Amino acid sequence: MTHSLVCPETVSRVSSVLNRNTRQFGKKHLFDQDEETCWNSDQGPSQWVTLEFPQLIRVSQLQIQFQGGFSSRRGCLEGSQGTQALRKIVDFYPEDNNSLQTFPIPAAEVDRLKVTFEDATDFFGRVIIYHLRVLGEKGTNRDPCRDLHYRAKLGEPRPHPRNLNFP
Repeated sequence: MTHSLVCPETVSRVSSVLNRNTRQFGKKHLFDQDEETCWNSDQGPSQWVTLEFPQLIRVSQLQIQFQGGFSSRRGCLEGSQGTQALRKIVDFYPEDNNSLQTFPIPAAEVDRLKVTFEDATDFFGRVIIYHLRVLGEKGTNRDPCRDLHYRAKLGEPRPHPRNLNFP
């Protein structure tokens, strides 16, 4: 069963925020399920969103709701596992409208995703997104070392090696 894979432990980053106003237009609004809020990028040749998941995931669909007039004509989804370099998973071609658009994704098991929006419909290259959803399933093979690396990024203390439960 596919469900949203973005959770509170998912670390997200964006290329820019309009006027650096993260309170009104920040990345958190991509995932809050609120119809009244959005991520609004600043101007530029391309915009992107990166997601780092706390475990491996199997992506099956990407759902995006743009504001008409502020979408992109072409997008690229890249992914990787651990410290590997990002590799292209699929190109997608959004429509310039306000509806929630679903893009099927070929089977990919990753813990890092980058969604790049190119060729914006706005003259200045701004992109406005109300919803960004990554659908699929959680991966099966959890790596305790990967979890430790992720926890360290969040600033959590490292446990003593005797307290680790390796499979």
